[in-house]
Amino acid sequence: MEDNLKHTPTISPLEARMLDILQRDASISMTELARQTNSSSATCWRRLREMEEEGVVSAPVRLVDPAKVGRGMDAFCQVRMKAQDAESRSAFQRAMDLEPAIVEVYSVSGDWDYLLHVVVKDIPDLETILMTRIHELDCVATASTMFVLRRVKHTTRIPV
Repeated sequence: MEDNLKHTPTISPLEARMLDILQRDASISMTELARQTNSSSATCWRRLREMEEEGVVSAPVRLVDPAKVGRGMDAFCQVRMKAQDAESRSAFQRAMDLEPAIVEVYSVSGDWDYLLHVVVKDIPDLETILMTRIHELDCVATASTMFVLRRVKHTTRIPV
């Protein structure tokens, strides 16, 4: 991540249009991308490869509706650590990597140290994750969980 902060690639207007289109539909053909950006397929392909090499874009993915695969409950868990040393942070982060239902982990400022986004089937599923993946960790002092009542806005698109 530090490397990303040291070198921020300059995004051209064409690349910005490409990114906007690809964030809506990553399966679009290079021909269609070229048509929508008033460019050539070769130019789009070359620019896309350059942005991949620079880390601006990563592999295309298909987004899954959590509710339609039996994971219709979102929760956010705030975690406070006992200590801030490198070993504690590393142990915590390794534990988070082991649980697929924890889909996002953020190191945050303020009263809490981490914010977790957990996607589960139901309350018993969440309880299992909280008790076996979070509260059992020696490095965790306390945690607080909020249940999502309804998604009001959810997007993966980044403004460019």
